[in-house]
Amino acid sequence: MPLGEFQLIDRFFRACGADRDDVRLGVGDDGALLRTPPGDDLVAVSDTLVEGVHFPQGSDPRSIGHRSLAVNLSDIAAMGGVPRWALLSLTLPSVDPAWLSAFASGFGDLAIEHGVALVGGDTTRGPLTLGVQVLGSVAAGKGLRRSGARPGDALFVSGRPGEAAAGLASLMARGLADLPAAERRVLEARFLYPQPRVALGQALLPLASACIDISDGLVGDLAKLAAASGCAALLEVDALPRLSALDAVASRPYALHGGDDYELLFTVPQARAAAVMALPDVTRIGEMRAGSGVTLLEGGRTSAAAHAGFDHFAG
Repeated sequence: MPLGEFQLIDRFFRACGADRDDVRLGVGDDGALLRTPPGDDLVAVSDTLVEGVHFPQGSDPRSIGHRSLAVNLSDIAAMGGVPRWALLSLTLPSVDPAWLSAFASGFGDLAIEHGVALVGGDTTRGPLTLGVQVLGSVAAGKGLRRSGARPGDALFVSGRPGEAAAGLASLMARGLADLPAAERRVLEARFLYPQPRVALGQALLPLASACIDISDGLVGDLAKLAAASGCAALLEVDALPRLSALDAVASRPYALHGGDDYELLFTVPQARAAAVMALPDVTRIGEMRAGSGVTLLEGGRTSAAAHAGFDHFAG
């Protein structure tokens, strides 16, 4: 007998994610009832993933489930928040129990890893689309923003920006065919299973002046942070971490303009820069200056960065 909407929810999503004692009422009612921590601000983020736009058609459903939550956890991380609850709106062309089981496994495993309870959402028929909202909290008035950078602040990034874009290129057979298969798989995993920097975001609360996650490319997201802060940014291209499987020349376009990294890009007052250098997997890549825009410094020469980052509606 085919699964109906409510049977689908019961079978795959009623017990998905972490079991939290701050959930008074979760999946199965008109809405969720949640207890927010006293003295905290609520952090709310949402993202939509569409097949053929945010992930290739025919992608592993476990990866789709993981990514749909990870991109939201990354936004929580960029604000230094603690993720707590998630809502999932799932649009499916048809009901495929094997697909749903793998999707729920990818979503649920990452939710449990970060203590997130799935507390509601919606299901409907249509082209494959995932809408996820994550709610979290941060100490009142302490949440990180894009707008706090000041001239003289040091600029840092986590991880190795560009590896996810290189991985997508490999998955789509748009290059990197000369790399050994094992190295391509490493890059592909960075796209398929991004690891949100939730712990790093929380560690940055007493240190960083501004923060953004890299979803639309390093240069494009740095331009957003700089504009929000009313500053200019100097990006030292030679300081960027090299992609693990590529040389410096091949790494450059992916590192500067590739998206889907979900790493953190952040600024720190100079007095706190040494403390940040003690954190794992972070690299100093420049500084903020007076003015506007992003300037690239490479091989001793400077140039204006014109790439604006990914835009769904740019024509």
